[in-house]
Amino acid sequence: MIRGRVRQVAALRWRTGGLLLAVLVIVALPYMVTRGGAQQSLEAGELVTRSAEVQALVYRIADQTHDSESAIQYLLADNPYIRAEETAQTAERIVPNLLDQLHHLVADNPEQEHLVDQLSAVENGRLALLNQAMQRYQEHDIAGAGQALRDAGALFRIDDIANRIVQNAEQQLLLRREAARQQSHNSSLVMALTAVAQLVMLTIVVVVSERQIGERLRAEIGERQAVQRSQMILQAVREPIALLDNSLRTLLVNAAFSELYGVSEDSRGEYLDDIGQGAWTDEVLQQRLRDVLLRDRELWDYELNQRTIDGVERHVVVNARRLQQEDSENPALLLTVSDITARALVEQQVKELNHQLESKVTQISDVNRELEAFSYSVSHDLRAPLRHITAFAQKLELHLGEDADATTHHYLGVIRDASQRMAQLIEDLLVFSRLGRGALRLQAVDMHALVDEARSFAESEAPGRNIEWQIEPLPVVVGDENMLRTVWQNLIGNAVKYTGQCSAARITVSARRAEGGEYEFTVADNGAGFDMRYVGKLFGVFQRLHKVSEFPGNGIGLANVQRIVTRHGGRVWAEGEPGRGARFHFTLAAVEPPVNNGLPLS
Repeated sequence: MIRGRVRQVAALRWRTGGLLLAVLVIVALPYMVTRGGAQQSLEAGELVTRSAEVQALVYRIADQTHDSESAIQYLLADNPYIRAEETAQTAERIVPNLLDQLHHLVADNPEQEHLVDQLSAVENGRLALLNQAMQRYQEHDIAGAGQALRDAGALFRIDDIANRIVQNAEQQLLLRREAARQQSHNSSLVMALTAVAQLVMLTIVVVVSERQIGERLRAEIGERQAVQRSQMILQAVREPIALLDNSLRTLLVNAAFSELYGVSEDSRGEYLDDIGQGAWTDEVLQQRLRDVLLRDRELWDYELNQRTIDGVERHVVVNARRLQQEDSENPALLLTVSDITARALVEQQVKELNHQLESKVTQISDVNRELEAFSYSVSHDLRAPLRHITAFAQKLELHLGEDADATTHHYLGVIRDASQRMAQLIEDLLVFSRLGRGALRLQAVDMHALVDEARSFAESEAPGRNIEWQIEPLPVVVGDENMLRTVWQNLIGNAVKYTGQCSAARITVSARRAEGGEYEFTVADNGAGFDMRYVGKLFGVFQRLHKVSEFPGNGIGLANVQRIVTRHGGRVWAEGEPGRGARFHFTLAAVEPPVNNGLPLS
C-alpha cells in the first residue's frame, strides 16, 4: 500500500512537470502561428503548380487523342507515314494513365473531379470508337473505319470539356490566391489574439490541471475494474480461448481451453505444440498461425480433427487474429476454438442422403426411359397384327358376300370397329411416347393464334353446334409450337366435346399473370363437368370419367397435356362440378421472346 502511494505521488510530480511544459508550449504558440503561415504559403505555391499540371495534363490528353485520330486518317487515306499504326494506338495505351493522374490531381476539388469524370467518359467513348476504326481498318473495312472515326468526332467532343477544365483550373487558381491573402490577414489577427489568450490559458491550465489529475486517477481505477470484468467474462465463456505471444507460447488461457487441453489457467510460456498431448502439432496450422503473426492475415474457420485430453476425437474450427499489445512491441495471437463435431456428423449424414437421393433419381430416370422405349416398341409392334385383323375381316366379308347373314355382318362390324379403336389407341400411345422423348424446339409462340386454330378445328369437327366463344387477349410465350398446339387442341376439343349436350355452349379462354410471375392460362366451359373426388384420374393415361357411349375418346389427351406442360416447366390442374362445367388451368414461364427472325431458340 505504501509503495502504491509513493508511485501515485511520483505520478503527480510528473504531471506537474507536464503542466509547466504546457506553459512553455503556450509561449511558443506565436512561433507556431508564424510557421503555419509560411506553410500555408508553400501550400498555395503547390496549388498553383497543381493547377498548371492539370492544364498540362488536359492538353496532353487532347493532343494524344488528336494524334491518334490523325494517324488513323492518314491510314484511311492510304497515305501512311512511318509508325502510323503505332501512333494510332498510342492514345489507347497512354490516355488511361494520364486520366488516372488527372483524377489524382483534382481529388480535392469536387467540381473539377466531376469535370474530369465527364472527360473520362467522353475520352473512353472516343477511344472505343478509335479502336473500332482501327480494327475495321485492319479488317480492310475502310468505309466502316471512316464512319467510326466520324462518329468519334461527332459524338464525343473532348475539346469542349477540356477547355472547361482549364478554365475551371484558372478560376481555382484565382480563388486560391485570394484565399492565401485572406489567410495571411487572419494569421496576423490570430497573432494578436494569441497574446491575449496566453494570459487566459495560463490561468486555466493551473486551475484545470489538478482536476484533470483527479479524473485520470478515477479513470485508471475504472480501467482496472474493466480489465477485471473482462477477465471474468473470458473465464466464463465456454468456447476455448487462448492468447499467445509471437513465439506461439501461452500468455493467457480461459477455463474452457484449460479443461479441453489439460493446461493450467495460470500457465505462461508453454509452447502451443506441447499442449494437449499433440493436439496442436498440425504443421499446416502452425504455419497458418505464424502467417497471422507475421503478415496480419486473419485465420478463418480452419477445420481439423483433434484428440483432446479426454481422449475424444473432435472436429474443431480454429480462428485466429493478431493483436497489438500495449506494453510490448511484439504482437500477440488471439486463438479461439469451436467444437463442431455434431455439425460435421450431421453434414456427413446429409451428404450420404443426397448421394442416395441422386442414385434413386438416376434409377427412376433409367426406368422412365426404359418404360418409354417399351411403350414405343409395343405400340409399334402391335400395328402389324392389327392391320392383319382388319384386312382379313374385310376379306372375309367379301368372301362370304351375300351368303353372310345379319349376325355374321354384325360380328364383322364389331371386329372392324374394335380394330379401328385399337389402332387409334396405339396411335395415341405412340404420340404419348414421343412427347417424352423428343427435344423441345423453343421459339416465340403466339398463343392467341394457336387458340384460333384449335377453335376452327374443333368447330369443323362439330358442325351445326351453337357455341358462344369468349377468347381474351393471350400473350406470346417461349416454347415448342407444335407441342403447345397439341395442348390447345386437346383442351378446346374437350370443351367442345363435353358441351355437346348443352343447348347453348359457352367456352372461355383467358390468361393472367400469376403471383409467381408466370402466365396462367384457363379454358372454362359449361358442359358436363366432373366430380372433384376423381380429379386425380383426369391426367392419367386411358383414364376416363365418362362412358364412351356418352362422350367419345380414349382418355389420353389430358395425359399428353400434362406431359407437354411439365416439360415446359409448368403445371396443370382442373376444377369441375357435375353438370356445371369444368375449368382447366396450366402455367408457362413468362419469358420475353428474343428477336431472332422466327428461328428456333434451341
